[in-house]
Amino acid sequence: MYEKFEFDQDEQSRIVYVREVAVDDLPEEVREQAEGAEVLYAVHSADGERLALVKERSLAFILARQNDFAPVTVH
Repeated sequence: MYEKFEFDQDEQSRIVYVREVAVDDLPEEVREQAEGAEVLYAVHSADGERLALVKERSLAFILARQNDFAPVTVH
């Protein structure tokens, strides 16, 4: 239980962050594709690059896991 675990760089780079994004804050071409949604969920890499936008939080987690990433919620 108190065993120290050393993360190597590859494991740390497999973490992605999921956060809620207001559609109004997105570029016009993305807003047009949001089909009436007020909120989308963004999946970001550790360096802040947006990897995906989806309509449901659960879908963001599924997408991340299907691509061998470990999703973490950001507030």
